Amino acid sequence: MFIGHYAVGFAAKRAAPKTSLGLLIGSTVLLDLLWPIFLLLGWEEVRVVRGATPFLNLDFVSYPISHSLATTIGWAVLAGGLYWTVTRNRAGAIWIAIGVASHWVLDFISHRPDLPLWPGGPKVGLGLWNSTFQTIAVEEAMLALGLWIYVVHTSALDPIGRWGFLGFLVFTLGIYAASIASPPPPSARAVAWVGLSSWLMPLWAGWFDRHRRFVPHVPSTA
Repeated sequence: MFIGHYAVGFAAKRAAPKTSLGLLIGSTVLLDLLWPIFLLLGWEEVRVVRGATPFLNLDFVSYPISHSLATTIGWAVLAGGLYWTVTRNRAGAIWIAIGVASHWVLDFISHRPDLPLWPGGPKVGLGLWNSTFQTIAVEEAMLALGLWIYVVHTSALDPIGRWGFLGFLVFTLGIYAASIASPPPPSARAVAWVGLSSWLMPLWAGWFDRHRRFVPHVPSTA
């Protein structure tokens, strides 16, 4: 998944209001932030294969460090633990750990059986990517729900909080559409370098989130 991961980060703001949206979204895509680094180091491998799945032209040959279930649990504990150590914010630490772990769960739904349970272990995946229509429908529904939760519980303090947020949304949807419609990338190395640019997205989210305030939902007493 792609924008489905962002949806989890947006929704988590309701449960961890004191935690930056940048960190919440960053946790949900942490595995994909690490993955291009490991590709460039030669520790993991991907191949560009036209039609590898109807949705994506990539064959994920090996990514046991970034995307196995066992290492994902380790990354989740590490990320949540580091956040707790620095902030003592229990809710934020829990949701950052959940965000990291949610990535593997959503990838398990979308990938074909190429996700290892542990390095060298059996590979699993339900294959949602075998249907482009179903993939887009599921991800857009998730994003709509996550955005609704975020918008209901936050409000812009200034133009950055409003237009920075809208710009992030438009850019994200544009990149998502381009990734579906574009031809296969020229090489696996190009995939890795483009993947490194994803580090900008949590920074962008954290930027506009600082210019929004949390609005707790107050149940009506009527």
